[in-house]
Order: sequence, then structure tokens, then C-alpha cells
Amino acid sequence: MDMKAIVVSEFGDETVLVEQSISLPHPEQGEVRIKLFAAGVNPVETYIRSGDYPGLPSLPYTPGNDGAGVVDAVGEGVESLEKGERVFVAAALAKRNTGTYAEYVVCDASAVQALPDALSFEAGAGLGTPGLAAGDALFVRAAIKPGEIVLVHGASGGVGMLAVQLARRRGAIVFGTAGDREGLALVARLGAHRTFNHREEGYIDDIVAATHGRGVDAILETNAHINLMKDLSMTGHRGRIVVVGSRGTIEFDPRATMRTDTSVLGMGAANMSEAELSQVMHALGAALETGMEVVVDRAFALEDASKAHEAVTEHGKNGKIVLTIRHAPDTAD
Repeated sequence: MDMKAIVVSEFGDETVLVEQSISLPHPEQGEVRIKLFAAGVNPVETYIRSGDYPGLPSLPYTPGNDGAGVVDAVGEGVESLEKGERVFVAAALAKRNTGTYAEYVVCDASAVQALPDALSFEAGAGLGTPGLAAGDALFVRAAIKPGEIVLVHGASGGVGMLAVQLARRRGAIVFGTAGDREGLALVARLGAHRTFNHREEGYIDDIVAATHGRGVDAILETNAHINLMKDLSMTGHRGRIVVVGSRGTIEFDPRATMRTDTSVLGMGAANMSEAELSQVMHALGAALETGMEVVVDRAFALEDASKAHEAVTEHGKNGKIVLTIRHAPDTAD
């Protein structure tokens, strides 16, 4: 049996994302097969597709670590999941992942979690990589505590909107930035105590003033190539800045870290230990049980993956970019 999937046979621009019919993968011991109805699209996938990323996959490959659907088949030894169960996939750390830009994906059972009925498949597809990144940054690298002031830069994006909700559930005082009125309204609705427009002059002074001189305890930085030196002017005593994303280099003055003993921390979800991954997945699960939202900005059909890759790199997104996956009528649920 074959399935439809996006296949990359050479690294390059969006045009290398080609829909093809390929063989249906089968789960082995400890693995599951998911019938996907949506797949998450992340900026990192555009870097990999272009060939501008360390540890590139072997060609050809099907992109994608995130998705949502129903369990279609389970391998030997899998007892935590049952056929027909609604789930989301977070396979960035999986030993096997056949790629979620496809009708079906096979991956480690540990990378699959139950999807609440209240969340659509499109929303579930936005949980994986962004959720792991937000949880890693907040709980593993920054180790935030109740009562601390946490600033989420780009809080209306895929990682940011989850980070706001996770930090709020940890008891933090949450500040969030966005670049337009719609984004600011979204960030406030998701639970940020204060919002700031990072396109407005003087927003840094406004953030510092909002801390009443204390400074920010932790910052999640999704555009370090633009903001890192600015962040160092906002941190309080022994603040932590976690670099979640950066698209270039900057001129950096190390002395700026000495003003408040601020730590600048890099992160990559793939570096989490098994115990750290378990911690983050439990935090995500608990947040979902208490109504955490995933906002979808735009959805594209699977065959329009090239358009989705263009959209995910654009400024002004408020929410996730996802692919919707339609199955033939005789196999649809």
C-alpha cells in the first residue's frame, strides 16, 4: 500500500518540496503508526530543506516532526496507545520518524501523546516542536520559579504562545511582545499580564518600568540576532536569557552580562535528557488538561507545502502554520 507524502530529493528552495506516492511505513517494536490529519510547519524545517543546517538528513527524506491524527497500528511492546486513539506527535527526539508531511507517520511510541477532544487536529499539529522548545527553555534552561518575571519575545508565534501559557501555569508574572494589535490582543488573551509592541520605539524602557526597577528574571528570545544586546539591558540580578532562535550573527559585548550577573543560555530540544524530556512532556500534558490553546494562523493543503514554507518565514504571523491532510473517502475517519 502506498501513501502521499512530501519528499525532498535535493536541498534547495521551496520548489524541492514535491508530493509523491511512497510506500506505507510499518511500525516495529516500540513504535506506532499514526494516520495524520494535520502536520505542523516550523522555521527549522526551512533551514534543513535549504541545506543550511548542521546534521542534515540523508536524501531523499520526508520533512516534519509534528502532527496530529489517530493511532493506526502499534508495534510489539506498545501498551500506552490503542488503535483509533486521538493523538499528537512530537517526534523531534525520536529514534525513528518517517516524517509528518505525509498521510501516515511511524515513530517511537514515546513521541506520541493523547490529544484532548477539545483540540482540533490542526491545533494538535502545533504542539510538538514548539511545545518542546517552550518547555525546554522555561523549565530546563531558565528553570523559572513562581513569582519570577518572564518575558517572552515574539509571544504570538508558535513557540511564544505556548511559552506564555506554560509560564503562567507555573505561577510566573508573564510579559509578552508582539508586532501588531492583533498579536498583542492574542498574547493578552492567552494569559500575559502585560504586553508590549516590539516595533514601537521605547518598548524596552516600558518593560523595565513595568518591573518597578527589579528587572526581568528570564527572557525567551526567538530573534537573538536582533534582540540579544537589548535583552541584556532588561535583566535583573542573575537573570537568564535563553536563545530559542536566531537567524544570524551579532556584535556582542560580554561586559553587558556583568552588570547583573546575567547568563545567556543556548538551547536545542534535541539536547534534552530522557528525564528532562519527560518533565517537559508532563508539563505539556498538564497544560492541555487545563485548557492550553494552540492558535492556528494559516492552514495549507499537503500539496501546498511550498507555500507553507514561505508563510512560516514571514513576519507578522499570529499563531501556527500547519498542513491539512485529506485522505481518500474510503479511508477517512
